[in-house]
Order: sequence, then structure tokens, then C-alpha cells
Amino acid sequence: MKRLLGLLMVFVLMLAGCGGLVPKSDNNAKDTKASKDGKTEIRFWTFWGSDPRKATLNKIIDDYNKSQDKVVVKHTYLPWGDIWTKNLAAIAAGNPADVVINDINATALRGMKNQAEDLTSFVEKDNLADQFSKEMWDATQHEGKTYGIPYNTDTRVLFYNKDAFKEAGLDPNKPPTTWEELEKYSAMLDKKNGSTYEKIGFYPLFGVGPDIWLTNANHKNYIDMDGNVSIDTQKNIDTMNWLKKWQDKYGSDTLQKFQAKFDSQQGNPFFAGNVGMIIKDQSFATQMDDYAKDIDYGVAPLPAPKAGEEPTSWGGGFVAEIPKGSKHKEEAYDFIKFLTNEKNQQYWAEQTFDLVANEKAAEAAGKNLTGNKKVAYQQAVDNMEHTILTPVPVSAPDYFNLVNPQFDNIMQGKKSTEDGLQKAQADVEKLVEQNKK
Repeated sequence: MKRLLGLLMVFVLMLAGCGGLVPKSDNNAKDTKASKDGKTEIRFWTFWGSDPRKATLNKIIDDYNKSQDKVVVKHTYLPWGDIWTKNLAAIAAGNPADVVINDINATALRGMKNQAEDLTSFVEKDNLADQFSKEMWDATQHEGKTYGIPYNTDTRVLFYNKDAFKEAGLDPNKPPTTWEELEKYSAMLDKKNGSTYEKIGFYPLFGVGPDIWLTNANHKNYIDMDGNVSIDTQKNIDTMNWLKKWQDKYGSDTLQKFQAKFDSQQGNPFFAGNVGMIIKDQSFATQMDDYAKDIDYGVAPLPAPKAGEEPTSWGGGFVAEIPKGSKHKEEAYDFIKFLTNEKNQQYWAEQTFDLVANEKAAEAAGKNLTGNKKVAYQQAVDNMEHTILTPVPVSAPDYFNLVNPQFDNIMQGKKSTEDGLQKAQADVEKLVEQNKK
């Protein structure tokens, strides 16, 4: 799950603060000097090393390099995980790249820690904020300043098997819209052989964690950017008990057997028609194309807790940012502006199926796709209206470490729902107080 990226980001931020992981000085001479043909060299780091992203990125870079005669952008691929540690180590060593793709939900934290350049003067001059949703733009802010430019995002939606719906007597064009309908439809999709479940209609923790359902129930995160904590609430107690009810229905042994099969693409229970509905981000449609082309599926918003409520979803994503200490800030920003313009964002979306941050580009890409991928992408575009991001509060950067174990304790029966949420609330409040001192 992409929320786990937040845990990794906090870890590498701590390492950078300790001055660890300083890399060897590779290509130092190129950091401050022009390339052989007199052009300023911009070092661009990403974790995109496989097609179609690599090929798409290379074309965009090539187009930029050909569009002007002052700058040459050179891309470096660094594996997922390594890029975060090397970026922070390079900043600490005074030898950063000029542009890095980084986690959007920790942008404010990097701004606070002086690990990213302030881009406010650039973006205000170009009115760049108008290209993106307010939710995404707000995630790049710290104390009114901009520290990254949104690049791509995602959103959780409901994938459902239309053939299974028909077989169960359900209208394949009317997916569930509330939690109550979700339970009803799931029961109709279940298939048992004696006491053994051969098919499961739906289980809310296949594909996502409890935090997604708390967001769906509350229409906000359980901690805000000011460090106000609202974990131990009646609504969250009810939501966790709702999740436990699903677990009790199917039983831990059944769920573990199904979960193990999700780790194998060919054996994925949704691909095999043994799970009727599942929550995934929109990119799941590409896996459907690869492994389950014969399944006729639909895509819909997350069901809301009750009729009339907003179907709130959660999203993550990435920004293009300039690491603190870049020697070529203006040139790096010019490349970022090119990277995130409507034309290049639309091209990226159509080639990679990523939900791009530029709103006009996302709309255009959705119209140009075909088949079920068009349906999935357009639903994702529409879903952004109901999707929230959860930027890491600077007063509680590692709150995940305190909350997630309590979710596990509750679901595993080691603690009551009330005790688990009370413990999480107290621990996060203590963390906030410690960091505000």
C-alpha cells in the first residue's frame, strides 16, 4: 500500500537528519560545470526504470533538450527506496540532483526540514497552481510556501465483476453505493461448499487497510496538518467494528487462504472470478488487461457509509521538486514546468495509465483511452472530486508507527476496539506534544 511509503520517507528523513548515508562523490565535476557543448546540465532522478515509463520519460526529456539550447537534462534511474536515501544523503553532502520525483504526502515535511527548495516565487509568477486540484496543491505547501509541483496521483475505486453480478441476479450497471448495499451484494455473490467459501463477494481489507475506511467514514484524515488528533471517536469505533464483522463472517483461515493467492498475479482471486468486488487504485485496470482480459468488469466510487454521504476516497502521488542546494534552480524549475504542462502530462497519462496531476491533461487522456481502461481512467478522474490526500503533519511525522499496530491489535483480537483506539489516540497526542516543544 502506498501509505507505507510514508513510513519509509520518515525513516530516511531521520537518517538524513543524523548525517548518515552520505554517498560517494559521483560525477561531482558535472554538478557545477557546463557540459562539453556549453549547456548547463540538469541531473534528474526518478525511480522509473521500466517500460513504458522509461521510454515515455526519455521522449519527454529528449523533447525538452531539443526545445532550447541552454540546458541538457540527464536522467538517472535509482531503484524504489534507494532514491529517497540517496537524495537526502546527497543534500546533506551538498551534492544534490537538480530535480527529483518524490512522495507528495511528505512534501511539507521536507520543506520544514529544509530538504527542498522554495519554489513560491516561480509558481506565483506562472500561476502554476491553477493547473492542479486544490487538494494536490495544498499538499505541496508548508507555511504558505510551495516545495514541489504535483506530477501524478491515484485514487481508490471499486472494481466489480459484471458477470458475477449477472449470475447472482444483480444489475451489472448498478454497483453498491452504500455500506449496507455492499454487505447485501457481497452476500449474494458469496458461494459456499458446505462450510467452505469457494467465492467471496467482498472483503473490505483486500487491497486496502483500515485507514482507508476511516477516511471514507469521516471524510477526512484522523490527524490534520496542525496535529489535531481524532482517532478515538465513536465513528471510528463503529467503523473498526464494521471491519471486524466482515472478518468474523468469513473467518481468519478463509481470509488468509484468499489473501495468499493475491500475491500471485495468475492466481489472483479477482482475476479467477473468486472475489466479486475489490478496492484498488485505477492502475489495477492494466493488470486486468494483462491477466484477466476475459472478465467483464465495472468501476465505481467507494460506497459511502450511508445514502446521501460523500463517497470519500484516498489518494497518494508524487511531486517534481528541487532538492535543497541545487546549483541550477532556475533551469531545474523550467524543466519541471515543461514536465508538468498539459501536453506532456497527457502524453504521460496515455502511455503509462498514470492519473496525472494536471487536471486538463487527465480529462483529455480519459477521453482518448478505449475499452475498460477508458472506463477505469475516467472514473478515477471523476473520483478526484471525492479523493483526499493525507499530508504528513510536521508535528507527527511518524504517527503511522503508532496507529497501525493498534489497528492490527484490534483486528487480531489482541485488544478491544475501544482500548486500541484509545491507545492510538494517546500515543499520537504525546508525539505531537513532544514535537511541538
